[in-house]
Amino acid sequence: MGGMPLNDMPWWRWRSNVRSALHMLSDPVFHQETWLAGHEGYGDVTDAVYRLVEDTWLDNWSAEKYVGTIFRDSGEAALVDVAVLRVLRIMHQAGADAPVSAYLEHHGWPEAVRAAREAHVRMATADGDDPDAPPRSLDVLRIMTRSA
Repeated sequence: MGGMPLNDMPWWRWRSNVRSALHMLSDPVFHQETWLAGHEGYGDVTDAVYRLVEDTWLDNWSAEKYVGTIFRDSGEAALVDVAVLRVLRIMHQAGADAPVSAYLEHHGWPEAVRAAREAHVRMATADGDDPDAPPRSLDVLRIMTRSA
């Protein structure tokens, strides 16, 4: 979120939240070193899922609905739809209040991570950002979405 102007999309704040969630969900090292280790400032898996779907209603509608506002094109939208479906399936099976370990040990977690990674890389690259940079804290996300 440092390359292209963060606010070049009409609903860039929502895009920022979706990107942040996908970034955290797609990074196995982050899962181990931050979520499992209990580091503060990044929320947990459930928080990331809510950031992914809360304002966008991607749990009810296809991301295609937001092409041109949150997503740059149908390719981004399709990748986000796959990630949302995989992550939500696990959340519904494990339970929203389940510990991080329940998600990470779920048989479908590797596929959810892979789908989130594909969507994250596509969106980060389109925004001129390094998809391999570590996820930013929620405080940094709040600061970024207040400015611009």
